[in-house]
Amino acid sequence: MAVSDERLREMAARLVEVPGVTAVTLSGSRARGTHAPDSDTDVGLYYRGALDLAALGALAREVAGPSARVTAPGEWGPWVDGGGWLTVDGAPVDWIYRDLDRVARAVADAGHGRYAFHAQAGHPLGVPDFTYAGEVALSVVLADATGEFTALQERTRVYPAALRDALIAGLWEADFLTGVARKAVSRGDAAYVAGCLFRLVGVCAHALHGAAGRWLVNEKGAIASAAALPGAPDRFRQRVDAMFACVDGDPAHLGTALDMAADLVLETADACAMMAR
Repeated sequence: MAVSDERLREMAARLVEVPGVTAVTLSGSRARGTHAPDSDTDVGLYYRGALDLAALGALAREVAGPSARVTAPGEWGPWVDGGGWLTVDGAPVDWIYRDLDRVARAVADAGHGRYAFHAQAGHPLGVPDFTYAGEVALSVVLADATGEFTALQERTRVYPAALRDALIAGLWEADFLTGVARKAVSRGDAAYVAGCLFRLVGVCAHALHGAAGRWLVNEKGAIASAAALPGAPDRFRQRVDAMFACVDGDPAHLGTALDMAADLVLETADACAMMAR
């Protein structure tokens, strides 16, 4: 059973008393209403400057037991930069750090259609920096000591037209990937082809979400989410699955997978053009 809403708000009120923490949010699948019974509860800790790690660790042990620990910022990587994997009232609760100033820059960049994908452990597609803006838009505010997070959230309520256009334009990369992957077919290099296909379908999923004006904040479930969008290419998810089923080292099968990919990219471009009208 998940930790209760009352317990989360009580925890958030304590967290914003920790020096450095400015806002606390409920994020992830629970905030979006897509969680399963065994889903972790993600709690965003938005901070500015130096976090008081001693105070934060003491609070973690108080709410999650003596073995609980929190990381220093940066310990988990550059974009999911730290936090704590806790068990509260028998349920998994993840504290996840977010640098508020960095988030504000990402929101501004998204508004101007600027984005890039960044390497991060656990995210094979990479983390697009507009993920921060999407997280702000989709989160539930539990505590906001300064009001800055709430103001940022208001800026993300409407999906930026410039980001939509940039993600659709970014489909050039999906088309490019089909070409470079074909160079590996004669060698039966299934691993390289699989990597190109994974990147390709990720680019398509982001373009479709952009065209629909929907924030996509995680590659987990991205294909199913894209397939469910009104106007997405027919049988998008099934065709992606069939494409990967062909990746078995046989050059003929690899060629078939890339032919399927090329068709899907073309249909994705047409779908995005229609959806963005």
